[in-house]
Amino acid sequence: MKQLTRIFTILGIVFVCGILINATQKKESELETNSQEDPSNKNTSELYEIKALKIPEGVNFAGELVPIEKSDIKERMDRELLVNTYWQSNSLLLIKRAHKYFPIIEPILKKNGVPDDFKYLALIESGLLNVTSPAGARGFWQIMKGTAQENGLEVNSNVDERYNIEKATEVACKYLVKSHKRFNSWTLAAAAYNGGNAGMSRRLKSQRVDDYYDLLLGEETSRYVFRIVAVKEIMSQPKNYGFKFDHEDLYKLEKTKTVKVDTVINDIALFAQNFNTNYKELKIHNPWLRENKLNNASRKMYEIKVPL
Repeated sequence: MKQLTRIFTILGIVFVCGILINATQKKESELETNSQEDPSNKNTSELYEIKALKIPEGVNFAGELVPIEKSDIKERMDRELLVNTYWQSNSLLLIKRAHKYFPIIEPILKKNGVPDDFKYLALIESGLLNVTSPAGARGFWQIMKGTAQENGLEVNSNVDERYNIEKATEVACKYLVKSHKRFNSWTLAAAAYNGGNAGMSRRLKSQRVDDYYDLLLGEETSRYVFRIVAVKEIMSQPKNYGFKFDHEDLYKLEKTKTVKVDTVINDIALFAQNFNTNYKELKIHNPWLRENKLNNASRKMYEIKVPL
């Protein structure tokens, strides 16, 4: 009897051990499978590739070729393509905002005879945000106060039309057309938007050249045109640079109606309520209104956009 009990005990131990071994092997198999499927267990190189970029043939600004056959030009172009491709969050935001604001800018450029590529200049100037530079330039086109006033824009503490996208684009066009007449080059006109017409003329004369790509310039102006061209290339063919999005991901401009006003507005918040909107919404569509009132002592006719 004791021997029989001993036999059953041994068989029981063997059975339990078999179960444990089988469970262990199954667990190991599951862990191996999960390791293959779980991205967190993969090396970075298996999940994300940082690739060198090929500079497209015929890369140009406003129809004027970028001479990438020159080694320094190729390196500078490569730098801006890499920076803007792999700064993904910023570039994707630019793509989204461009869908919202380019339809406003494009017809104004066309009307004034300015190449469509200059919309990318506004993009790199401000990111299509109403920002203020350390030097005091403001709005999408980063226009200085003196330049704005010389071109008929109202600039004061109550109204600053540099924040009016349509009017600011018109002023930018005037400046660019004037620069093109001076240099007979859209590339130099773009560079002069950053470096100034007089400054660009001095450098061309002192260095005895007549082409932007032959100039030795400071860091900012030296990169300026290349940044524009790089953003243009990426945004023209975003999927080629790894950007994936659906149409509904892009930002859209809210529909508005225009209300003409030639009187004083003592309370813009109250004015907004009269049109079934609020102060914030009205200011979003009319950032050129700088206070909660419109002084309008001259009884000037203003056009205020009201959300539908």
